[in-house]
Amino acid sequence: MLLKRIFDFTIAFLSLILFFWVILICIFVASIDTKSLGIFLQERIGQYGKSFKIFKIKSMNDTTQQISSFGTFLRQSKLDELPQLVNILLGQMSFVGPRPDISGYYDKLEGEDRKILELKPGLTSEASLKYANEEELLKQHANPLYYNDNVIFPDKVKMNLAYYYNRSFFVDLRLIFRTVFR
Repeated sequence: MLLKRIFDFTIAFLSLILFFWVILICIFVASIDTKSLGIFLQERIGQYGKSFKIFKIKSMNDTTQQISSFGTFLRQSKLDELPQLVNILLGQMSFVGPRPDISGYYDKLEGEDRKILELKPGLTSEASLKYANEEELLKQHANPLYYNDNVIFPDKVKMNLAYYYNRSFFVDLRLIFRTVFR
């Protein structure tokens, strides 16, 4: 979809110009708060199952492996995800699509579910809106990994597959609008 790529590139470029100073301030504060470089890079699974490095503002202290005080604010406000605008500019991500996950999830899909891998990962989706409080939801379960793998992840796959079959520029605009004004 050429229109989607043009939209993604244009809005990501303009957003980076507009929010560059916010990103720099957040990286600076995160560097002090985590006592390390305030940028977080992690391998994620992208389109066609290819891995890429996702950019985020660091929210955890490397030594304690705990979310820092500023990191809590970053995660709740989703400001930690602003550097992913660079991933969108690079064509690794889109504004709308399945959230990129670590290895062992989307890359292990089988059958029809593998169609999800044809999509670029995105900043937002129906699944990311439904599970916006995923960390809190997982804390409520004795075995969070089991709950994620057997309840949340299969539900995300179902929603992302529905997006695959019903995606359009207007569906994307609606999801972006819902994300911004939730």
